[in-house]
Amino acid sequence: MNKWKGKSKGTILGYRIFVWCIRNIGIRSSYFVLYFVAAYYFLFEKKSNQYISYYFKKRLNYNFRTTIISRYKSYFTFGTVLIDKTAISAGLRDKFTYEFDGVENLKNLLAEKKGGVLISAHIGNFEIAEHFFADIDFDCQINLVTTDQEVTVIKEYLDSVTVKKSNIKFIYVKDDMSHIFDINDALSKNELICFTGDRYFEGSKFLEADLLDKSAKFPAGPFLIASRLGVPVVYVYVMKEKNLHYHLYARVAQQVKKRDAQGLLNSYTQNLESMIKKYPLQWFNYFDFWDDVD
Repeated sequence: MNKWKGKSKGTILGYRIFVWCIRNIGIRSSYFVLYFVAAYYFLFEKKSNQYISYYFKKRLNYNFRTTIISRYKSYFTFGTVLIDKTAISAGLRDKFTYEFDGVENLKNLLAEKKGGVLISAHIGNFEIAEHFFADIDFDCQINLVTTDQEVTVIKEYLDSVTVKKSNIKFIYVKDDMSHIFDINDALSKNELICFTGDRYFEGSKFLEADLLDKSAKFPAGPFLIASRLGVPVVYVYVMKEKNLHYHLYARVAQQVKKRDAQGLLNSYTQNLESMIKKYPLQWFNYFDFWDDVD
């Protein structure tokens, strides 16, 4: 069984190649390199292939042929998302077009100054959400909660090529749980806290809910915090479309009873499932998410 460890695959060389291609041959031309990269993962990443094939075959009920094709397309799509992320960080944000769907929900939260929780997932290109949020939030009222366990040298390199720094604040999850104080402090200032709600660390507290007709484990933190404080909750996703276009979705969570973390999680999984079915190739969880692969 392969559980998520808080780190994504990638090397400093890979990101340097992405940046060189983007700057010298353009974003669209850089996608050409991905045909070979995706083929490598498609042929040689045994574990990832096993888990993503399970997702397509067992959870989405694809036939054998469609599962194989979708597996390759998944790797290719993930590569385009990484290139886009790098390009936007490197100052090429104006090469893309953006659609804000439900942005009034975020603006209303900020205007009410009551605090709130945003919950997203590892679907689409959520890592560029801060560039969307920067267009909305002029008072630095949004805090992204992150594990920050990516390889340091990669983070340092991406920071070095980032042209326009975001004014979004970050709260880093720590082993000593001190991040809880940072979250409470931000909420006491009526700011917004943003979590991803679909990955938990082995050994940490979790809740269970059905996703695509199969029970899975989810991190308890975002749902416990939001339900106990009784603050408004909005689900947010940044999805890749055709022709360098991105679509941000912001949907207000259905109201649940205070301290009903399970009810909030059930609402979240229903919302997430609708996004997965709309964008099946952008579900980037290459591990045994459902604990159901031998």
